[in-house]
Amino acid sequence: MKRIVDHFLLTWKSAKTPKPLILRGARQVGKTYAVRQLGKTFSSFVEINLETNEIARTILASTLDIEVIMLKLGEALNQPILPAQTLLFFDEVQHVPQAITALRYFYEQRPGLHVIAAGSLLDFALEQISVPVGRVTFLRIYPLSFLEFMTALGHTGLVSMILRQTSHNPDPINKPLHEKLLSFVGLYLAIGGMPSTVATWLEEKTSYAVRSIHEDLIFTYRQDFGKYAKKHQIKYLELILQHALNQLGGKFMFARVGEYKKRELEPAIELLEKAGLLHKVFRSGAQGAPLGAHAFLDTFKLIFMDVGLCQTLLKNDLSGWLIDPNQAFSNSGTLAEAFAGQELLAYSDPTQQEQLFYWHRFGQSREAEVDYVIQLNQAIIPIEVKAGGSHRLQSMQLFLEEHTKTPLGIRFSTHPYSVRDNIHSYPLYAIAKPLLDSRPEVLMAIETLIASE
Repeated sequence: MKRIVDHFLLTWKSAKTPKPLILRGARQVGKTYAVRQLGKTFSSFVEINLETNEIARTILASTLDIEVIMLKLGEALNQPILPAQTLLFFDEVQHVPQAITALRYFYEQRPGLHVIAAGSLLDFALEQISVPVGRVTFLRIYPLSFLEFMTALGHTGLVSMILRQTSHNPDPINKPLHEKLLSFVGLYLAIGGMPSTVATWLEEKTSYAVRSIHEDLIFTYRQDFGKYAKKHQIKYLELILQHALNQLGGKFMFARVGEYKKRELEPAIELLEKAGLLHKVFRSGAQGAPLGAHAFLDTFKLIFMDVGLCQTLLKNDLSGWLIDPNQAFSNSGTLAEAFAGQELLAYSDPTQQEQLFYWHRFGQSREAEVDYVIQLNQAIIPIEVKAGGSHRLQSMQLFLEEHTKTPLGIRFSTHPYSVRDNIHSYPLYAIAKPLLDSRPEVLMAIETLIASE
């Protein structure tokens, strides 16, 4: 499958002196596949899995001398590793933390050699070592976005149409096509963006087959608990995982988890977040950029990494999204909100770690909440997500009244494109549009993606 990250990988490859690259992301989001695809553009590709290759593990754990490492790896693999010609890929690099440290010496002593490191639980290893800042670069990969999903399904024409449309377009998408695109959103909400589930749908086209892959992935993630959590913490990981879903769309309340204390549960959230399974959405006063400067770090929502996996964890009936997506939308406001959060992350700059925020105003008479607030260029923009037929945007209006420098608000819903006063409405299938209009490099990645199909 073609991915947004492919463009950034090719940009990295073309650098005059490429820094070693660390590819980050949760297990099974497509890191290894993306690197292998990049490897096809080199004269030679050397992939070393440090979980299974004992000889390579021993070599990298024994020295930081790059000349020794290169000599021994070349002999062990019986394959030359040449600058500007070879892509050297260390997969599951977390098994040899010293290999991460060695990346800085590749940059200093073997300039011109393209080196990538990736791993399933890499962020835990990065926490334990001194990351060679300034001598390595990072890219982050998420599950497939909706536009990547549509491209995988072969609907590049529809993706191009979404990118061309605006809320001011005098020639909007007609109703039948609008309904068709919303049905694809429903399909995405059932399948999600995990590459293996999308591939399974393309082959079998049944919700049963998709759910089976979901269950396998969830089992794998649970098996990982013992790799990064202490034995007594595993029960807390299970509790948090379930209660994060039960509290989807609202402020996470530790008191609703049961008899356990916050001090027992909070580390479990941090572990699941580091594993890439959960994302925090912090409350922010949204008084200016950066949003994090106005954040309340003890007040947050939680969304799951993938909306399809979320549905299976919740034991929702996936077939409803395939049979009657309109009815499914009307009952799934919190799921649509989670989908929007997943999209906001997917179209962020992969060279940086994106953080999500929401806004909540407390008051006896005018309490209000906006689902997300984002920074587009220098402006702080409120976002509301509406899955059903509701047109009420009282919280949005209150936000705009209190934040006089905010130029507009954005609504994502099942309704077509429109503009009313200073609120711009986009359909759920076009969440990418206002984001990409202010992120030219990510837009170029999408355009390259669909042009190559």
